[in-house]
Formats: sequence, structure tokens, C-alpha cells
Amino acid sequence: MPTRRFFLQQTGLGLASLLAGPWALESCRSTTARVPIAGQLRGANQAVGHLLRGGMTFPAPTRNRTVDVLIIGGGIAGLSARRWLHRQGLSDTLLVELDEQTGGNSSHGQNTVSAYPWGAHYLPIPDPRNTELIDFLRDTGTITGHTDHGQPIYNEYHLCHDPQERLLIDGHWQEGLVPERGVPASDRAQLARFFALIDTLKQAKGQDGRDAFAIPLDRSSADPTFRALDTVTFADYLDQHGYTSPYLRWYMTYACRDDYGATPETISAWAGLHYFAARKGQGRTQTGGLVASSDVLTWPQGNGFLLDHLRQSVDSPSEQPTVLTHHLAYAIQPQEDGVRVLCYDVIAQQTIAIRAKAVLLATPQFVTKSLLRSLAPDRAAFADRVHNAPWLVANLTVNSLPQGGGMPLCWDNVGYNTASVGYITANHQDVSDQPKRVITLYWPLTDAPPHEARRRAYQSTYADWVQQVLAELETLHPGVTPSVEQVDVQLWGHGMVAPTPSFVWGEARQQAMRPIGKQLFFAHSDLSGVSLFEEAFYQGIRAAREIVQALHPSTNPV
Repeated sequence: MPTRRFFLQQTGLGLASLLAGPWALESCRSTTARVPIAGQLRGANQAVGHLLRGGMTFPAPTRNRTVDVLIIGGGIAGLSARRWLHRQGLSDTLLVELDEQTGGNSSHGQNTVSAYPWGAHYLPIPDPRNTELIDFLRDTGTITGHTDHGQPIYNEYHLCHDPQERLLIDGHWQEGLVPERGVPASDRAQLARFFALIDTLKQAKGQDGRDAFAIPLDRSSADPTFRALDTVTFADYLDQHGYTSPYLRWYMTYACRDDYGATPETISAWAGLHYFAARKGQGRTQTGGLVASSDVLTWPQGNGFLLDHLRQSVDSPSEQPTVLTHHLAYAIQPQEDGVRVLCYDVIAQQTIAIRAKAVLLATPQFVTKSLLRSLAPDRAAFADRVHNAPWLVANLTVNSLPQGGGMPLCWDNVGYNTASVGYITANHQDVSDQPKRVITLYWPLTDAPPHEARRRAYQSTYADWVQQVLAELETLHPGVTPSVEQVDVQLWGHGMVAPTPSFVWGEARQQAMRPIGKQLFFAHSDLSGVSLFEEAFYQGIRAAREIVQALHPSTNPV
């Protein structure tokens, strides 16, 4: 099965540090164990974002600008909407982003060894019926054509190379992530029964003829038989159906933490089953090989590859910049002829007033809540329901990795019952086998409620995180610390939305997606309840279609 998806202390931050950007808040060499290790602590620009609720008095506008569509938020949803609008002829757009660059949790970095992801790092093979995504992958060169039967043909470089996955269990690396080594027969029977259920659910359709589980999830069946699964927790569902094996429950917990930043006790049964049953991708390689739903697309920079193509897919002939980073939208003022938005230029310390016919808020719900506090207080109740767990992502440059017995180094490397959800080898796709590597460790902070986990994360220093990261890596590779040359740490305070019970199919989510009048529109993976590239990409297109219809009612939606 596909396996992996996807802060600095604020107290006392001076304006100079804020303007320097999150990378400057803490960058040092820390002596951990026996070796000096270079690195830095990064974070999404929470300091700037917190100005929204920090009571700052912003300066009066000194500049003005007028556009057809203003997009607030430069993650995948905002960039997807921008691309779609331009393809429909609405090219007079402006996108503002509070961080240094666009990308959200698909952002990426690079050092002398390899490019690497700061967040999302793979895309499962999509269902061929997801035509919008298939068309985009054709534009990126990931899909090179179609067979006579309509199956996509995939560029083999973009498919994850072998060996793909391994699990450290009982001190031995086994192939694959479903526990096998030392698993008793009764537990194996439960695992087999669960995956037989998944095979059935993959083919299941509701009374409306739709797939029971689909991506984008809004295309899933509305059949009450399936939607009832959204009202109970995944843990309760597993209990009720006799799935008690500790090995199966570990794997379910791993899957939920990996895809949702949450546990089976937190998410709905519908979401827990969707993780497995919605994957229906298929295709062929350029040499005629079979591409199955269990295959994934990946790149050294992770989903940064897709991000870069989204950034570059828009032709912007305007003499003025069409993307403004380090800009914080802090006030939305609907007017008779459109919307006036005030944005704070963090670098210039000036306010710009932007007038637009339509505004798209491609922002996470905790930001949307702040922007709409006085305009639409009913939306705040929905935002308060969103469960966003913090994540730690660490990129480690190593000159060697002591290996235990069993499978050699793979793309995805996971430890049974460890605190993190393992690491990927960023330069796994390289054709050369150089000894130096960058490995990307993923650690959803699920051991406390999100607000508490965020508080602890804010209070931890770079040295604290290095110590914890190296301790975690030592559980997978005893004696590895002297081989670690650099540790760069990224903290995501609101890493990904978790589909808690009644969130996905509740009326509140449907209401949160609806436009306010014909001026304010909404798109973000938070509005799916699932933090997947596919969902953010879809949300952007959905909102862009609504904007086109609002501004040009006679236009047939494409």
C-alpha cells in the first residue's frame, strides 16, 4: 500500500528578527554527542502570521493596486486556482503570500548533496478518471502519453525506484511496511482479513453509482451506508470488527499518523478506510510495464517538483509582479464594486490597498478565521473544529548509514513502534550510488493535544530537536551519530488537517466551501479534511470555476 504523505518561540521576537525571516531566528552549530553538527531551525513564518491576532496597528496604505482576482495564500490550492484561472482567460490575477516563497508544505530545499523536501514528498498514482490531475501530470512530463486503451504512460524516472520500503522489526529490516517478521498466525489472519476488506471497498459503489471512496473525496458516494462511517472513530470501528492484533493496530496507527498527523482514536472510520480504499491508480511505463495503485511518484525535492511546475505554468506578461511574498493580508473590506484588501509588506513595512472583483482565500482555516472574524463569524465555529497537529521534518546529511540485517537502504524506511514515522532517502532517485545522502525524517507530534504539542514545539530549541532527532535515528541505525554532518529542522505548527468524526461529511464543511456573495471564495486542503496534494489541487480548481462563473456568468464551466 502507499505509505507516506506529509516553531519557533514567539515570545520576545523583535521586529528585526521578524523581518529577517524564520531562517534567521536560530541558526547555529550545536555539539551533540561526539561531533559538531551544522544546521538550523526553520519554520513557516508564524511570527508574521501571528500579527493578525497580536493587536498590531498597521500603517495606512501608501500604495494601491487593482486586479480582477486576488488570491490570498500561495500553497498548492492557491497556485492551482491561479493556473486554472489563467487557462480560462482570467490572467489579471495577483497572489499574496506571507512567507518567503510560495509552496506551503510542498516547499523544498537543496544542499551540495541533494535536493530534499520540507514536507510532502510523493504522489500516489492517480485514478485515470481524475482528468484534471492527469492533464497536469502530462504538462510536467510525468505522463508522456496514453495507451490505445487510454491508460496513462508514466516516465519511469518519476516512479519510485526499487527498493521502495522496509520496516525495522525485532532488529531486522524486512521488505514492506506491513509487519511480517515474527508475527503469529492469528495476527497474520487479521491482517489478511483487513486487506480483503480493503479490496472489497475499493470496488464498492453506493446506490448513486459512485465509488464508495474516491479522490477527490467530494466525488465519493453519498450513500448513507458509507457516510455513516464518518460518525465513529476508526479505533472504535476496528474494535467493533474484531481487529485487535497489536501488529495490525500498529500499522493502522502508523498510517493515520503518516497521512493525517493523527491517531485512529482521533479520525473517523470513513477517513481511516479511505486511506487504503481510495487508491485506484493504474497505468503503464514507457517500456510497457504495469503501474499499479501501490506505486508512487517521487522526486528528490518531493512534491516541490509539482510545486515548481505550478509556479511556472502561468504566463505573466504584466509589468507588475503577479506574486508578492512577505505580504500579510490583514483586512478584507467588501464594497459594492468588489473587495478592498489591505496587505502589509513585511520587508518595506508598508501597507498596500488592493482592489479586486473577486478574492480567493486559499488559506488554512486558522488564518481564514482571523480574516473573517467580523465579516462571517459563523465561519469561526467551523475553524475551531479543525484539528491541525504540528509536525517536525528534519533533513539530515549523512556520509554513511550503519545497516543492520535484512533489506538494504530503501526509499521509505520505518521503525516498528518508534516515535517518528521513519525517513525517506531524498536522493534515492539518483542513478549514482554516492555514499553521502540526505535523509528526511518525518515526526508527527501526536503525543498530546495539538495546542499542547504546538506549545512544546515553540519552546524547544534547535539543540533540543537535534538531540531528539539523533536519538530517534539511533534506534534505526545504532552508532550513526558520528556520520551525521548536518541537521536542518523544519517545524510545522499546523502541519495537516485531520478528518475527525463527522468532519468530512458534516454540513459545516460544505458551508465553509461556499462563496460569500459573488466576491469571496475559498479553497484549501482544510476544506477537504484531508491534507493531500490531490485535494489541495482539486480545491483550487473548484474555487476557480466558481470565480469564473461569478465574473462571467455566460461562460460554460470547463
